[in-house]
Amino acid sequence: MVKEVVSDAIAHHLSDPRIEGFVSVTRVDMVADLRSADVYLSIFGKDDATQNKTFAAITHAKSRIQSLLAGKLQSKFCPVLRFYRDEKFKKTLETMKLIDQAANELKKEEHEKDWDGETAGQ
Repeated sequence: MVKEVVSDAIAHHLSDPRIEGFVSVTRVDMVADLRSADVYLSIFGKDDATQNKTFAAITHAKSRIQSLLAGKLQSKFCPVLRFYRDEKFKKTLETMKLIDQAANELKKEEHEKDWDGETAGQ
């Protein structure tokens, strides 16, 4: 539930102009006593500076997000939120891009070999 509330808060309840691009709450790790939560964000923006501004704006709004969370939870305590950048998804996309590039280069080389073989037979 924490993941959904934090995600909704970022998407619909923060009006900071520094928040740009696409922000996804990738996971939330709660401690056993439910008093704190590590929130991992994946941020996609036009460049690193924009992504850093977005992350700064979200961490600046931590108390607002926590207040919204407290209103939704039916619990004695509201966890203290700590935000972290999650780079896993970005790294996965970069890895997939590299694999695609390698596959395209391999296809190109095979096509050139086929072409060379056809012209040598003429």
